[in-house]
Amino acid sequence: MPERRHPRAEQHPKKRAVEAVSQADSERLRRVTSGQNALVRQLRAAFRGAELTEDGCCAIESVHLIEEAVRSGLRFKALFFSEAGRSRADRLLPQINKNVEAVVLPDDVFASAVATEHPQGVAALVHLKRHTLEEALGGQSPVAMVAAGVQDPGNLGTMVRSAEAFGAAALITTGGTVSPYNSKVIRASAGSLFRLPVVAAKAGELLPALRARGLKLLATSSHKGTPLDEAELRGALAIFIGNEGAGLPRDLSGGMEEFVLIPHSPRVESLNAGIAASIVLYEIARQRKK
Repeated sequence: MPERRHPRAEQHPKKRAVEAVSQADSERLRRVTSGQNALVRQLRAAFRGAELTEDGCCAIESVHLIEEAVRSGLRFKALFFSEAGRSRADRLLPQINKNVEAVVLPDDVFASAVATEHPQGVAALVHLKRHTLEEALGGQSPVAMVAAGVQDPGNLGTMVRSAEAFGAAALITTGGTVSPYNSKVIRASAGSLFRLPVVAAKAGELLPALRARGLKLLATSSHKGTPLDEAELRGALAIFIGNEGAGLPRDLSGGMEEFVLIPHSPRVESLNAGIAASIVLYEIARQRKK
């Protein structure tokens, strides 16, 4: 009589393979307990300074952003898990190159290094490609979105996201604008910062550089200018969005070739920078499809 086996005695081959992968990935995890570890210090400094590290790395956190970085083809320097978030390694590590260092931190050490008050327990240092103005605006009839003194991280992140969504070539930041590597900007961009060229430029050098490349200089206004649906937006353009309260700095506004007005109810004083940028970008994309 054939031997009877308990149904759990043999596992499905796919299940065994998944468990094998999971075990192999878990062996990549290195436990670090000190907040003074070099990688932990780099992560903390990148989050607090809201700037790239010396080797061009940006600090990010959350499962969604890390998977967006993978999808965007970014190169990872290190992956960090808290003890409470260690289970997320089974999902993320198979997506990351095996040469990337992966560490597990005590919950308090992890929390001291990241930016959010209630972290998901996973963070990373990823390399971002640096761009020059020449590279970013090298295509035919490029559209550049210029953030001039935009200080709200949510607004700048929205501008980055909308710029990618509606086909802009780049986002350019000038002095007084929040750092695009601020953690709130990165979250608001929903991964677009990993793909859209972002270039920092000095205001005094930017206008002649854009004109030399044949871009028409336009700015939004809440009270004057050509109605947006009447403006000609098919050529190479640079759209300037100013500070949420003060508007565009005088040294830039004097160099604009045209102001465009977004018609809206007079009961609303003005639109915030992120919304204004998104509406203008949509109209540019709409006109170019005709």
